[in-house]
This record gives sequence, structure tokens and C-alpha cells, in this order.
Amino acid sequence: MIEAVGLTKRYGDKTAVYNLSFQVRPGAVTGFLGPNGSGKSTTMRMILGLDNPTSGHVTIGGHPYRRLPNAARQVGALLDAKAVHGGRAARNHLLSLAQLSGIPARRVDEVLGVVGLQDVAKRRSKGFSLGMGQRLGIAAALLGDPQVLLFDEPVNGLDPEGIHWVRNLMKALAAEGRTVFVSSHLMSEMALTADHLIVIGRGQLLADMSVTDFISANSADFARVRTPDTEPQLREKLTSALTEAGGHVLPEPDGALRVTGLALPRISDVAHDADVRLWELSPHQASLEEAYMRMTQGAVDYRSTADRKAGLQQPLPPGAQPPMQVPGQGQPGWYAPPPPQQGGQLFAAPQSAPGQAPAGPYGAPAAPGAVPGGQPANPYAAQRAPQAPAVAPVAQTPQPPAAAPAPPAAAPAPASAPASDPTKPEDAR
Repeated sequence: MIEAVGLTKRYGDKTAVYNLSFQVRPGAVTGFLGPNGSGKSTTMRMILGLDNPTSGHVTIGGHPYRRLPNAARQVGALLDAKAVHGGRAARNHLLSLAQLSGIPARRVDEVLGVVGLQDVAKRRSKGFSLGMGQRLGIAAALLGDPQVLLFDEPVNGLDPEGIHWVRNLMKALAAEGRTVFVSSHLMSEMALTADHLIVIGRGQLLADMSVTDFISANSADFARVRTPDTEPQLREKLTSALTEAGGHVLPEPDGALRVTGLALPRISDVAHDADVRLWELSPHQASLEEAYMRMTQGAVDYRSTADRKAGLQQPLPPGAQPPMQVPGQGQPGWYAPPPPQQGGQLFAAPQSAPGQAPAGPYGAPAAPGAVPGGQPANPYAAQRAPQAPAVAPVAQTPQPPAAAPAPPAAAPAPASAPASDPTKPEDAR
């Protein structure tokens, strides 16, 4: 059994653990829960004698860890799966640990088979994946066949099959009468694995109870009731009847009703007396995650905020228009429509009305000096010699004379002169 009494640990001005007292009993899987920075890892390090408490004490089987004879044969722990020499093969790593504790070499092969690493026993651990490293760390914890086991995030990096295996392993070890203490952030996995919970927040004890009692104490069960969607008046009628019967009714986003304060048989009787037909009447019990979030919401140190994207948006160039909002964009099932086609050409320039400047490729008036027909002038034309012949434009459908673009009104040019001379400076154009 693990017992902590008044355990406190300070690092300078920061108090990581404060006056923490609890017991981890054999024969059950005890989950150790808490937000990031709550002091879980610090507590486990003090249990194993890696950190000295500022005040208080913690014992294993009535003795501090450092006074246990041949502690590796009595306590197994996985705190950091990466605490392995990367140049050693998996079997050699376990063999060195076994030799330090007087454990026979045959036990190394046994635990390699238990964790499923017998086929990679001669591979160096630096090439292991995160999940393989976790399995090797679990093998090291099981090496001495200890009665007390501590695991810090043992399923981190494991695939679903590996998670299922760890869950069954924890239960099997506890069923043998061992003390199993497991820290994890996976609430759904703790709900399936743990029998008892110890929850801390900001270094202090928040809960020490069974999983069932923890969920009941930190959540409110309710009944979900639904009436025919085609008859909304029945929902209003049932709401009034349930309220008169002492229930508390809240509407759900999908049209159902959330009822608290009344048992399911009582809700059924009230609906029958009110002559209301029900489509659904189901109980809802909060999950461990919901209960945990409700208890620890005031003990979370690191909270995220909405991403405002401040300063990340590139400014629009001068004269550019912001993009238009497309109806339905961002909704499920939306996809970008194909680009428009005119005359077999993608994004063909719209035609200009008589007497107006030619339109640009996106509908805005083209800059003075643009080539008639909607094609903008080459911005690098100034690098060419003035005598260089112009590139012949792509053949287009002839336009009536009346639809020809009018010259700029500010500086009318002769009919034979080009629209602009790229060799002249900007002020002289």
C-alpha cells in the first residue's frame, strides 16, 4: 500500500504539492487524475524517492522507498519511457537492470514476451517508436515481479490494440492483489480501467473516491424526452405538465427536452396523464470526462483563447477589393464551383459598354495604356527597346466599330499614335 501524509513540495516560490494525503490500496486500479501542472508527476517522484518532500512523508508498505530492501523487486515504475540508453538493444537494457537487482536472465525473456517485443529484442532502442518505447518501459516495471506498480501515462503513443492490452494488464495485476497506481489524461480509458480515483488540482486533493461516486457527485443526471416533431403544441403541453409536477425542463437544440428532478417512471406517468405521445424517453448519465471537467474547471492553469489571427492577414494591394463571401461556403457539403467559361476561355474578360474604358480581367476598369480587347499592358515593357515589334494579339471575334474603347479623355492621342509610350517616364504619360 502507498500512503502519503501531509505531502508538500516547494520549488523556490512555487508550491507544486501542498498538504496532500491519500492511500493507494492493493487489489484495485487507482487512477491519478489532474490538469497539467497539478503536481501528479512531482507526487510520483516523491513516492519513488527521486524528489525529497519539503514537508510530510510518503511510504510504500510502511517504509520510505529508499529504505526498502532491494526496492526493484518490490516496486516497479514507468515515469519516463525515454529513460533508456539509445545505443542499447532492448534485451540488453532489461538485462542490465536485471543484473543490478539480482533478477535471473530468463525473466528478461519472459517480460519481453509479455509486452510483445520478443521479435525486436536485439534492436537498439533509439529506433523504437513511441509506442514501442512505452512497451519497453512497462517491461522494465514488470521485471522484478513487484507488488506495487506506478505508471505515468502508460498508454501514451500506443495503438488501440496496445491500449486494450494495457487496460487488461492493469486489471489482471490488480486482481492478483497488487497495488496499481496509474496517472493518465485519457478520461474514457480511466473510466474503463480504474476502480478508484484520486484527483488533485494545483497540488491539492480534490477527490478520493470510487469512479461511480465521483461521477454521481460531480454531475447531474437527466432524462431526455422527445415528442412528435410534427406537433409542437404537444411539447409545450408536456413542458407545462412536467413543470407543475416539480421537474425542471430545458429545451435541447434538436427539439428534445432535458428534464431533471423527476424519475423516468414519473415522467412517463405525467405524459400519460397529459395525453402526450412520446417518441423518446431515455436516461442520461454523465461520463467521467464530464464529471472531471466540472470538478477541475477552477484548477486549470493553462487555458486556450480564440485565435483572432491578429496581424496574420496580408494587407490588400492598393485598389484591390476584398474577396466576396460565397453563399454556403464553409457549410458541410459545400464545394467550390467550376470557373466560369466564356467563348471556351477560362476567366474571359467581360466586354465593355460603348464609350467606357476596357474592363480588366476581374471587372474593374483597366489601367490607361492597356491593350484594347481587355489585355493589360506588359508591366515589363520598359525593358524592351522602343523599336521592338509588339507581339501579335490572339485572334478574337471582330467587334463593331462603335464598341471600340475610347481613348483617355485627359490626353487624346492621334489615331495613329499608340495608347502609351513605355519609354517615357510615368509623369510624362
